[in-house]
Amino acid sequence: MRRSAGLFLLAASAFAQQPIDTTKSTIAIHVGKAGLLSSAGHEHWVTAPIASGTIRESPPSVEFTIDTAAMRVKPDPKIDAKTQEQIQKDMDEMTLETAKYPRIEFHSTRVEKTGEAEWRVAGELSLHGVTKPVTINVKRSGGAYAAHTVLKQTDYGIKPIRVGGGMIRVKNEVEIEFEIYPRPS
Repeated sequence: MRRSAGLFLLAASAFAQQPIDTTKSTIAIHVGKAGLLSSAGHEHWVTAPIASGTIRESPPSVEFTIDTAAMRVKPDPKIDAKTQEQIQKDMDEMTLETAKYPRIEFHSTRVEKTGEAEWRVAGELSLHGVTKPVTINVKRSGGAYAAHTVLKQTDYGIKPIRVGGGMIRVKNEVEIEFEIYPRPS
């Protein structure tokens, strides 16, 4: 009887969800500039800390949530503090509308192994009140699941900021880099 209970626990652990290590995991977003006078604009990186989430190895799945109010524009030594504050305020109020859309959520719908420590993860991303399917290629390296992807802000109802009649504007495409660590057991 003990042996069957042990096998049951072993099998159950393979299906257990493992929490994401929110202190170690990172999501970074590169926001580029465009327009005729783009040299006068600013490019910046935004950190998007994961508030909660889980990873399951069998059957494979991932889900996580980001609190939009926790997202921060990384300080840029070439930009004065007042401008930095305005960029953060514009992102919070005009781009993300954090009061209206407090969370970004992702959950996988299919995970397909494509190679040694590599997967194609299909899922749904909910951002700014819009849910759309996305597919990301993920690699496991150094204990983390890492990926890079590009999203268009307008696909999620976000209007990229424009200044001077569009002579300086934020690029519609933003680059996103993930490094997600499972919490050690």
